[in-house]
Amino acid sequence: MKNNQQTINQANHKINWFQKFLMVCSGGNIHILRKTPSEWNKFAGIGGIVLFTAVFATLSAGYAMFTVFDNIWASIGFGILWGLMIFNLDRYIVSSIKKTGTWWNQILMAIPRLILATFLGIIISKPLELKIFEKEVNKQLNTIIQRNKKQLQGEMNGRILQQSGPFETEKKQISEKVVQYQKSYDSAAVELEKEILGKQSGLTSGKEGFGPNAKRKQELKEQRRQDLENYQKQISPRLEYLDKEISKVYTNLETERKSTETFEDKFNGFAARLQALDELGKNSAIIGLAATFIMGLFICLEISPVLVKLISAVGPYDHLLEKTENDFRLYSKEKIEKGNALTDFRIEDFKDNLHK
Repeated sequence: MKNNQQTINQANHKINWFQKFLMVCSGGNIHILRKTPSEWNKFAGIGGIVLFTAVFATLSAGYAMFTVFDNIWASIGFGILWGLMIFNLDRYIVSSIKKTGTWWNQILMAIPRLILATFLGIIISKPLELKIFEKEVNKQLNTIIQRNKKQLQGEMNGRILQQSGPFETEKKQISEKVVQYQKSYDSAAVELEKEILGKQSGLTSGKEGFGPNAKRKQELKEQRRQDLENYQKQISPRLEYLDKEISKVYTNLETERKSTETFEDKFNGFAARLQALDELGKNSAIIGLAATFIMGLFICLEISPVLVKLISAVGPYDHLLEKTENDFRLYSKEKIEKGNALTDFRIEDFKDNLHK
């Protein structure tokens, strides 16, 4: 009669394929769960959370990899691989929590699993935050790029001054010397003119006309002109060399700047987007608060299976699981003791044969 009633109960409680799939996701023992229908909904709910967490992890990793490799198939492949890893890890975290033992022991056992689940929640949430705030992140990325270009231009200007400084200094010295020669020539020309016009000064005779003093001043003016022209002729090759070196410095640094700006324009990878999201959170309290809530949502989603398992009461599944594990422990202990006894018997028998 009892067997017939048990058969009827099992017939009335059949696990459909979807329930079974969710129970597998929860990490529960299907053979034990078949005997405890009252636990099916709890384990199916835990399995559903684990499944959806893995789905979100797949989407998150796929988007993150797409920003890195810019290849849809590589992103899909890595996303699925990452999702399966998170799925398996969550199953292990949930299934490793035992409801047997004291409440304090359960808390100690759950703490490292909660820390790990929190860390996974943060990892999963970040790429999805980037996708949710994609437009704002792209705008902030452009701001960062322009800021980096401005900083780059400042660094280039500093390097131009550093590398072209010696050449510019020498050119300045040459120009100053040319100015001195020019001033000497202009001064001689003015004194000659004053001498011819008869203007009295400390350096002129005050006699009008082209006299002996005017002739000497004419010779001095001509000498100053020749000195100026000779110096300009002498220094001309050096000035050409200095101009070429300065032009070379500008050309090289301009080429480097354009090359660097090309890389700056491609500053849109995963790390760059994280930097933009971080700056958005600091600059805008609303975005920072929204990002915090999104991250908190995924952390709650990740740790919820552990919390559900932790706060749920001890049920038939836990008792059967403990009984099954205890039976295996006793069976293993019994086998070990029998093996030890048999070994001791053989040793004693061997010793008796030696004495004989």
